[in-house]
Amino acid sequence: MYQRIGALLLIVCVVGFLSLGATWRENESSEERKVALRMLGHQLLLNQGDSSSIVLPVKEVQEGEFEISFEKKLTIKPYSVVQIASQLEKSNFLPSEYLIEIVECQNHEIAYSFQIKPSEEESLIPCCGRDLPKACYQVKVYFPENLNTNLASIFLLGIPALAFVFFVFKKPSEKRVSKDSKIDSGCLSIGQFMFYPDQLKLIHQEEEIILSIKECEILEVLISRPNHIVSREELSKKVWEDNGVFVGRSLDTFISKLRKKLNNDPKISISNLRGVGYKLEIK
Repeated sequence: MYQRIGALLLIVCVVGFLSLGATWRENESSEERKVALRMLGHQLLLNQGDSSSIVLPVKEVQEGEFEISFEKKLTIKPYSVVQIASQLEKSNFLPSEYLIEIVECQNHEIAYSFQIKPSEEESLIPCCGRDLPKACYQVKVYFPENLNTNLASIFLLGIPALAFVFFVFKKPSEKRVSKDSKIDSGCLSIGQFMFYPDQLKLIHQEEEIILSIKECEILEVLISRPNHIVSREELSKKVWEDNGVFVGRSLDTFISKLRKKLNNDPKISISNLRGVGYKLEIK
């Protein structure tokens, strides 16, 4: 009984310290994001051969909204903005969810925008192959509300729930641990790749390649019958049937992405038999 009370008090203390530090972490996060966004602006200038003009101080317009301005007019290449932001995200300088708008200074119209979300299927990246003409632009970046600011509320509202869970559920957790340990055991070999469907990833010579849910589901179907044709109807039914309406070009798009992620092994390819289906070829 006393051990349980002690454990509960420990949980309460930990959550309390987290809530006390929430404001400090919020301010720290704001300053870190300003630095990351300044890097984004700097790279945009370098990409167009400008190494002399400066990026003006990054402004935090309001919570979660930042503004990047430039000393001179510039030509914006949307593809470069997407790529630079992606690299900053991979380096953990940016979170996995944000919205970027390229805004014209004079009329405040949005010349280009894109939205990144943790799920690749939910991200929205319009055609980014057309350069924006030289003009005065501002880059506006929006981040979702910082969840750390709600820790104090979680602290106050969550203690009764913690107490309830701690004292009511008396069964030991060993069974759940042994069950969950099976998650990491599912690994399939595809040529030079190791495929972990439960973890949505491929491993190639210690390089980790992340897969979207749809890419993973498609690859699972193809690898179940290597060197055999899998019809488009079968793929679309197994991958999309329980997840809403199947969009005709979606399958081709995800197959194309899979090809790029598997191209490190020349002995692996996904061939397309037009109008029939796809085949995962392993030589």
